Formats: sequence, C-alpha cells, structure tokens
Amino acid sequence: MILLNRSVKPKSAEEINFSLPQLEKLKLENGLEVYFIKKDKLPILQFDLVISSGSICDLPGKKGLSNLFAMTVDEGAGDFDALALSDEFDSLGSNFSVYSSQDYTYFGLQTLKEHFKRSLELMGTVLTKPHFNDKDFEREQRKIITRLLQIKDEPDEIADSVFERNLFGSLNPYAYQVAGYESDVRNISTKDIKEFYKTYITPGNSVLIVVGNSNVEELEEALNRYLNDWKAGPANQIEINWARDILPSLYIFDKKDSVQTEIRAGHLSTKRNDVDYFPKTILNTILGGQFTSRINLNLRENKGYTYGALSRFNYFKYESYFGVSTSVGTENTGSALNEIFNELKGIKNGVLPSELDFAKSSLIRKFPSSFETYKQIAANLTGMVVHSLPDDYFNTYIDNIKNVTLDDVNSAVKYISPENSTVVLVGEKEKIIPQLGDDWRDMIIEVDIEGKPLK
Repeated sequence: MILLNRSVKPKSAEEINFSLPQLEKLKLENGLEVYFIKKDKLPILQFDLVISSGSICDLPGKKGLSNLFAMTVDEGAGDFDALALSDEFDSLGSNFSVYSSQDYTYFGLQTLKEHFKRSLELMGTVLTKPHFNDKDFEREQRKIITRLLQIKDEPDEIADSVFERNLFGSLNPYAYQVAGYESDVRNISTKDIKEFYKTYITPGNSVLIVVGNSNVEELEEALNRYLNDWKAGPANQIEINWARDILPSLYIFDKKDSVQTEIRAGHLSTKRNDVDYFPKTILNTILGGQFTSRINLNLRENKGYTYGALSRFNYFKYESYFGVSTSVGTENTGSALNEIFNELKGIKNGVLPSELDFAKSSLIRKFPSSFETYKQIAANLTGMVVHSLPDDYFNTYIDNIKNVTLDDVNSAVKYISPENSTVVLVGEKEKIIPQLGDDWRDMIIEVDIEGKPLK
C-alpha cells in the first residue's frame, strides 16, 4: 500500500507544448469554402457546416425564425420522411444535428470513416431537398412554444434574456433570445421558413469545417459529388443597428415566491479579434473566470451567498459584452450586488504578480484539453472562422498568453466599467427592493418576462 503525503504539493509537469496538424483550405465547385484538418488516430470524421443565418437574421415580429428553421429543416428530405431520415443516419452509426445561434445555423455530422460518403450524401439531401411540410412544421412550432412556456418557470433563463434585451436595446437584433417569443413564434408560417431557406442557406453564405480520417483528394471528390446540387448563392450581408435606446439601469422581473435571486450585471465591450484579447482574458480569469477568482472567492467562500459566481467576456460576430452572473438567496440580494460591484471597482486598482502567474498557468495547462476530440477541434475552428482569427491562432495561443505582462493586464482594466453597467434581478420584488441602497432604487425599472418595461 502506497501512502501519499498530501502536505507536499506535487511538482508541475513539464512545459506545455501544443500544435494542431496543418490546416488545409479548399473551395468546392459550388463556391463553398472548406477548412480541413487531418486526424487519423480514429476512423471517424466530423463535419461542421457554419451558415450565416442566426437569429440576428430574424424578421421583425417573427423572432425565433432561424431557430424554427433549424428545427424543421431535417424533418424529412428527399425520399425520406422525418422518421426514415433519422433511422437512416442511425443505421450508419452517424450523428446528425442542426441548431441555430445568434450568428449562425450549424449543421453537424459525425460519421464513421467507412460510412462518411453515404452520411455526407444524406446531409446533402437535407441541405438541398428539405420537405418543410405543414404537418412537420406545426409539430416543431408546438415544441418551441411549449419550451417557451417552460422557460417562464426558469429564473436563470429569464435573467439571461432580460439582461441581453436591455443591454443591447430593442433596436439591436442581439437583444432577442434565439428561441424567440411565444407571440412571434405563433406568427411564423411555413412560407416564412421557405423564404428564409432560399435567402440564407447558400454555399456563398457558409463555411464547412472538416476534421478526421481522410485526405484532401478523397474529401474534395466526395464533397463535390454529394453537395453538387447545393447551388451557389450570394453571401448575405447582415446590417446591425448600433443605436441604443436604453441607458444602463437596474431592471427587476418580479418572480413571486422565489427563494433565490438571479443576478446579471455587465456592459458592452470590444470584439473578439481586438488587440487586447489576451490581456482581457487573463484579467477576467483573475476577476471571475475560474473557481479561485476574486468574485467567486468573495461571494462563495468568504460570504457564503452562493454556490458559484462567474464573469466572462461574451463574444458574438458583431457585438460583445462583459457580464457577471450568479444566484443568491433572496435575503442576500442587496449584499451580493454590492460585493460584485466592490470587486468590479477593486480590479481597477490592478492585479498582483502572483495572480497573473496563476491565471497564466491555469489557461495554458487547460488549453490542450479543449482539443481532445474531433468535435472539439471542429468547434474551435468554427470559432476561428466566426471571429476572423488568423490561421495560426491556436498554435500561437500559449505563446500569446505567456507574453502578456503585468502592465498589459493592468492596462486592460479599462475594459471593466461598473459605472456603465446594466443590472438585472429576477426574484421576489417586495423582498429585494428594501435591500437596495438609494443609488440603486433610483435606477429601478420593472420589466415583463420579455424584458420590456411595465407601464
């Protein structure tokens, strides 16, 4: 029996080195751009098709259109109804999925090497010959409406939605949740879905990420064959209205009989490909991005207000924001809110060398674990494409983290702006408001479940 002396700290492993295999690019006959990384340890391939058709493309009064499209596009295609199509993928051992985010619609396919051509053929059928039957559409529409009704009982979902609605302002498409709203979803028709498909689902509006056991020649031949019917179309330019119609305030959604309060606080920030990304990443790791961060140690360990609190920079294609989120007992709402802002103000005084070293070590040592599976590699490449990052971004990531200095991080505190923050509280109003100081009370706006001010 071997006894471990737990009083002795284990020595760190050797220097972390990381590099991805060579990224290869090709363009298909229909104009589709393809990014390919060969990985041959396992007999599988991962395909991620990224189409610029997220919820920011939703029509006014029809929020949730992109999401409903993603729900219906694979409900039957070509010679297959919905059940037969699903069974065909299952029989090949392939996993096919479609979902929508704020910026993109994603078609995901993971398949065995021996079945990848047939699986690719099926994905091509979904892309080019979707049924969009009224019966299938109505079934998926009901599913979404049911889910939206369920969200009304989920304070964390409400808090996220209300926060982004009032952070961005109603004129900005990022203000609206991907799933949409019940009244909007009921207003969407099969005709809307077909028009959305015609407008946005084109090769010119897309990028295909492929990771797995193949080679450029085999892959290019298969893609040209099975995606050949997907005809070229123009890239769609999204226009974002940058105007703000709401000033930073404290928004309360009254959740009757709630024993906890969901807290969200934050402000707009610079985009993902900004030159200060790495100092901001390290700064946030220290502030609220890991278990030992200032915010979490304060609210969880020192005060016992919560099981966990975190902060992060959230990046979309055209927008980004810094946000803090946590859930606390109702009786601790005011105190927790004050402690969060004490930390946001405190970080403006700078960070310690020991904090910088620990944050760097944490980020560097966990970085390779984000590339363990083919699906993870494809997801990271997707982020690279979405944010227009350089091709060598991942191979230089560790060096970029190492090169950040204490002065760099302390300069990045300018990206934390407590005085410009929007705050959202979801909980029992009558118990929350008495805990707030006069400064907070003067900012209060009560909102409905969609984040709109109550009259």
